[in-house]
Amino acid sequence: MRILITGGAGFIGSALANALVADQHEVLVLDDLSAGDPSRLGPGVLFHRGSITDRPKLWTLLQGVDCVYHLAARVVVAESILYPREYNDVNVSGTVALLEAMRDVGIPRLVFASSGALYGNQEHQPIAEMARPDPLSPYAVSKLAAEHYIQTIGALWGTKTIVLRIFNAYGPGQPILPSNSSVIPLFIKQALGGGSLVIFGAGDQTRDFVYVSDVVRALVSALHIDPPNRCILNIGSGTEITINALAREILTQTGSSSNTIYSPVRGGGVSRLHADLTLARRMLGYEPQVTLQEGLRRILQEDPRFT
Repeated sequence: MRILITGGAGFIGSALANALVADQHEVLVLDDLSAGDPSRLGPGVLFHRGSITDRPKLWTLLQGVDCVYHLAARVVVAESILYPREYNDVNVSGTVALLEAMRDVGIPRLVFASSGALYGNQEHQPIAEMARPDPLSPYAVSKLAAEHYIQTIGALWGTKTIVLRIFNAYGPGQPILPSNSSVIPLFIKQALGGGSLVIFGAGDQTRDFVYVSDVVRALVSALHIDPPNRCILNIGSGTEITINALAREILTQTGSSSNTIYSPVRGGGVSRLHADLTLARRMLGYEPQVTLQEGLRRILQEDPRFT
């Protein structure tokens, strides 16, 4: 197949692109490099720099494409609180621009990387896809709005759409941002550097951390199913861990004597996230393979920043 990945030079997108090339697909990547790095892409991936809002470029790249993986997005919760218009422009308007271009060219299938963050705080855990979303940040709002556009427009225009709500993905090469970085690579950097691990809030909030190779397997599986009209699937590990317990595990695996300190909780965060994987197991045959303990070991062995 000929496949276009938007945001394909990012952490998940590049891993997906390389996996699809290994499966003998022709893969094109569109990325504006606001967060992506084309050096992550292996031989055979055709990289194009550009914005998801650039419809003429989209029309050009979509020629002959069989499926689009839409991963292009702004993804930092705290940043979205400061710049909600930018998050709307990229995550929502960019999605609509892509959908219009797909309609114009006649692309039959779209797989969208959404987020478990849009569930917000849910009383019933683990969270199933039928739960009513309760977004707590502009980022989560933008992902939910993009989902609605994809499902509505897809139904109207006859596009097969699959939405994967990805929980907290992690793995080797995950970026460490100057501020508001993902917790796992940041904790590892702090532990190995002898600094304190900074925990926001009491540390009793939980997350469902899913290893990047498991996410990629789910995305690849979505290429081959015949989806129902409303196909939304959780992709996580199916287990949850508190941030306090995560910090202890990282200190153990790194052999670090760093301490933990606590800072006031930041806005937009969710108190508990735990994915129900029942539908993903049934629709995709999805079964996470990498435990958190094994995933942390792989990062420490494979990520050149930490070896």
